[in-house]
Amino acid sequence: MLRWFVAGTPLIGAIIFPLTVPVVMARYGLAPGIITALIFSTLWFVVMLRTSEMPH
Repeated sequence: MLRWFVAGTPLIGAIIFPLTVPVVMARYGLAPGIITALIFSTLWFVVMLRTSEMPH
């Protein structure tokens, strides 16, 4: 896996998440905003787990 992707995953998620959820809430309402937050945070967590590099 590319090191920049592994290093950037937490940073990208930390930047995109707080920008995306309020925009969805403002445009579509509270329920879609909450669903977006749940889906996005779950996907972000799974991607971070899959790309994590654990010491041996």
